[in-house]
Amino acid sequence: MAVPTIFVVGLALALIFARTRFRGQSVAETIVMLPLVLPPSVVGYGLLRLLGRNGPAQEWLDLNLLFTWQAAAVASAVVGLPLMVQAARVGLTSVDPSIEDAARVDGANRLRVLLTMTFPLARRGIFVGLALGSVRALGEFGATIAVAGSIPGRTQTMPLAVYDAMQGGNYGLANQITVLMVGIGYATIFATRKLGTEGDGR
Repeated sequence: MAVPTIFVVGLALALIFARTRFRGQSVAETIVMLPLVLPPSVVGYGLLRLLGRNGPAQEWLDLNLLFTWQAAAVASAVVGLPLMVQAARVGLTSVDPSIEDAARVDGANRLRVLLTMTFPLARRGIFVGLALGSVRALGEFGATIAVAGSIPGRTQTMPLAVYDAMQGGNYGLANQITVLMVGIGYATIFATRKLGTEGDGR
């Protein structure tokens, strides 16, 4: 759930930030990027106030998400979103507007231009953002444990499973999960760097 959220919301925000100018844009962009620099415990506390009892999610939407997998997904998406937005925005900004203008002259509407011209041309940035944002979401610990806890089979993520295994002295399980996460992280970074060097013609 976190990955689709990162992709859809991140791509929409990147498109807005790359293609429009509005009052308060710098403030909005800064808010989106805050999870990159804030301690995870602070992000978790903020989400706890938003999703918890008497928070906006409960009062406005009548939702109680604390200690559910949905809360874990929200926490993971929030910390991964800035990487998606930043990389996708760079990719979208690099698209030559004259190409899009030519497509519009030929009769393509805005949605068709986005789907057939803009997004394909910005695919490197979008892919890099989605890959890095997803891996960051996968590795989230502090914010997740604050709003979702660590309930095996329900809200326990891989980082939380490593922590619980360490606390319980099950170092074999901790080693296995750690190796898996390191492998995923390495493969993701390698792939994004490879894509970047290919884009530079190296």
